[in-house]
This record gives sequence, C-alpha cells and structure tokens, in this order.
Amino acid sequence: MSTLRLGDIAPDFQAETTQGPINFHEWLGDSWGVLFSHPADFTPVCTTELGTVANYVPEFQKRNTKVIALSVDGLDSHKEWIKDINETQNTEVNFPIIADEDKKVANLYDMLHPNASDKFTVRSVFVIGPDKKIKLTLTYPASTGRNFDELLRVIDSLQLTANYSVATPANWKDGEDVVIAPAIPDSDIPEKFPKGHTPIKPYLRLTPQPNK
Repeated sequence: MSTLRLGDIAPDFQAETTQGPINFHEWLGDSWGVLFSHPADFTPVCTTELGTVANYVPEFQKRNTKVIALSVDGLDSHKEWIKDINETQNTEVNFPIIADEDKKVANLYDMLHPNASDKFTVRSVFVIGPDKKIKLTLTYPASTGRNFDELLRVIDSLQLTANYSVATPANWKDGEDVVIAPAIPDSDIPEKFPKGHTPIKPYLRLTPQPNK
C-alpha cells in the first residue's frame, strides 16, 4: 500500500492486545491517540521506551490522549516482556500492546521497511486526532530511542493549533508565545487575540498563548 500521509484517515483494525481485543477506532473514541511500533519484544531500547511511556501515561491522559504500542510478537511474549519492563524500568505497564504476529497492522501502517529489515517493524509513531486523521508521523531507526517529551510537546501544539488560528514557532513549549496565522488580517487581531500581539514583520506576529 502507499505510504500514509498527514491528513489521511488512520486505518481501522481489530487486534488482540495485552488488555484484550480492540477495534482501533472504537477504542480511540473521542480521544487523541499515539500508536507506536517496536521491532520486537525483549529488545533493549524498546524496553526503556515502554517503561518511559508507562511513567508518562498521566501526562498523556491530561491531554485526552490514549497510547498503544505494537510489536510483531505474540501475546504470551508480550506478557513475559512486560515483567522485564516493570522490573528494569521501575514501572507498571498500564497501556495495551498489540500482538501483530501476522504483521497485519504493521503492513496496514507501512511499518515494515525492507531497507531496515524485512522481518521487523521500524520505530514508527502516529499521532491521531479525535477525527481519526493522522496528525503526525515519525520514523526512528532501531538504534535511537524516541523522545517522548517531544511527543507531548507536539500534542500540545496540535491541540492548540486545532482550536485557535495560531502556529507554534521553533522549540516552542506550552505557555510560550505563539505565531498568529498569516490568514488573519491585522484588523481582526484585537478581537481574536485580546491579550495583545507583537508585530515582528508583517508576516510574523506573536501573541501570548490564547488558552492560558
């Protein structure tokens, strides 16, 4: 299949997970979602990643975001691996891990890259909105662990810019000034952005984050 692009509907699927069977779109409901894949169970970098996500679940919940992992191993393997993750990362894995032995979901989301491996998934990340559309994709090599602080930052930006006519500048963090969308004429700024704004250039106008 062709590569999924931003704005595409995230493919729906049914799968077995460590927390029971799911229908993906139904499981997401009205939440945002993060679907992220792992090359295989009992791999070192993935062990640290799943432990990190378990510790970050409260932060995702604050953002109305569900997280779900995928590996091409089976449920029994996942459950044994979770014991190692909990032990070594001092956590409790509290989100589902999809069992994808037939690689159905991996193929659906183009997670199998022959240049990396024809057997295992690459480290893919999909952020999906409540409208079930793909808002962000990231692909990491097997040797590089993901930065979940960056994922939280991106979700903050996506949720902010979905509701206000703004964009977020480089290295932006929640609470910092944002960029007024170029489509907003200067005459509309006082009404739309009552906190005021700072014009840098006609196309670069900053305003305090509107939802703070």
